[in-house]
Amino acid sequence: MLVIHHAGLLLPGADREPLPGGAVLVEGRTVAAVGPYEKLAAASPGARVRHWPGVLTPGLRNPYGPELLEQAYHPDPREAGELGTEPLTGEALAALDMPEARWGASARRGVQRLLAHGTVGVAGELRREAVRDAVTRTGLRIERRYEEPPGPPTLDPLAGGRPAGEVFMPTLTEGGAADFAIFAVPPGDAPYPTLTTHGATTCIATAISGRLLHRRR
Repeated sequence: MLVIHHAGLLLPGADREPLPGGAVLVEGRTVAAVGPYEKLAAASPGARVRHWPGVLTPGLRNPYGPELLEQAYHPDPREAGELGTEPLTGEALAALDMPEARWGASARRGVQRLLAHGTVGVAGELRREAVRDAVTRTGLRIERRYEEPPGPPTLDPLAGGRPAGEVFMPTLTEGGAADFAIFAVPPGDAPYPTLTTHGATTCIATAISGRLLHRRR
């Protein structure tokens, strides 16, 4: 099935020019074409079209995989009255009974939070089997981490002013993985600073291998 994702501004990647009104044509799990929406629509008249406000970019890379998924507990909504809604770390985490099944459930909720921030990959070694299983089942990429990132850990990869090359996954290009995110931010004249200013909480959709795994309702 062919799907065209069209946005107010397309940022194919750090090495490619921004494209106002650009689009990505997705076939299955991969990118079939990248270019102006009108061109892609004319070439694939039978494709399904999704129009998105804001900016479409490659998905984000979060450097804090172990910190967010193995050193923090993401409470179940049913536990909100007792534990709150924010991730628990340190002494609060140590006070919990954490069998493997509970770690797996926490990781699944943590992955959903990552997806809601436009994240399609995390860096760092995941040692718990239940956590690795939760991550791989979703399709979230796991990458090697060559150095410890500066703290504190955050769900927002755009926080802290890291270079675009460290934040964004590979360029959206023909034949590449259809991993991307859409952010409800004004395109502006300087798109990367615009994203940095507004942050990844503005994410409205995240796709991995062409599948929309997060869409803000």
